[in-house]
Amino acid sequence: MAISSSKCRSNCHVRSISLPSRSHPTTLRTLDSINKLQSSQDEASTSLSGSVCAGLTGLEGVYVCMDDLLNMRSTQQTLSCSRQEGFIHVLLDGSIQVLDVCDYSSQILLRLKEQVHALQSTLRRRKGEPCIEIGVTEYTNFRKAMKKDAKRLMAVLRKMAAKFEDGQLENENNHLSSVMRVVRDANLLSTSIFQSLLSFLATPVSRPNRQISRWSIVSKLVYPKGAISCDQEDKQGDVNELECADCALTTMCKHMSREGVDGEKLQVAQGELEDLEIGIGRIEDALEGLHRCFIRTRASLLNIMSQ
Repeated sequence: MAISSSKCRSNCHVRSISLPSRSHPTTLRTLDSINKLQSSQDEASTSLSGSVCAGLTGLEGVYVCMDDLLNMRSTQQTLSCSRQEGFIHVLLDGSIQVLDVCDYSSQILLRLKEQVHALQSTLRRRKGEPCIEIGVTEYTNFRKAMKKDAKRLMAVLRKMAAKFEDGQLENENNHLSSVMRVVRDANLLSTSIFQSLLSFLATPVSRPNRQISRWSIVSKLVYPKGAISCDQEDKQGDVNELECADCALTTMCKHMSREGVDGEKLQVAQGELEDLEIGIGRIEDALEGLHRCFIRTRASLLNIMSQ
């Protein structure tokens, strides 16, 4: 079963923040986008690629608003003249760390997509049972390594979130404190969103004695939002694309015979891998847009520091 999304969110929850009513409209707009995204993350399941993608896309919107805030003349003058250099350095360090996490996540997704493509090619050729079993084994081994990498990166994110939480804000003036709170909470929210992505990538490889029921896969295909599940275990959360692919591959391998691969089960496995490939592509597209926003925000912070 995938890592609990509620557990992930509890480890790096972003508080709903409120600012003085006299705050600049751009500050309030950024705050509103942060609170709305946090609220949607609290309500959504992060076990499906669609939910992860929605979180990344929403985070891009937050950073677009925040970049507008950082490029305001009043913001730049206030931050450059303030005594908050230490905290700005923390934000700068955090911005490069978030960029690194984004880059590394993209690399993991690229390798996963390559593994899926290789396995799809093997299944299309249908050269026989040994070749298919080797292909499935290679894919499974990669998934296990990916899970370890994702968990290590999740530990890094938890440390980042703790550092942002510990940042002390001196209340020099209304605009300064408002901007710094918004920037800090946007960074905290980014760690939470990436925790969700890595939780998806850290989905444990399904074991033969712990399989998802075939009906669960069928219901997922018929009801994409995962609203129906007949297996009691599956009621604990939505079944994601990685789990469905694991289950289909395990079932296909268990029913191979001397005559070869069962055509129906092969078709199901190919369909699940195709769904996984589509999900990966959507997350990659969302990460690409978010990466550009991270770069712009870091450039804005560096520009403020240089003034």
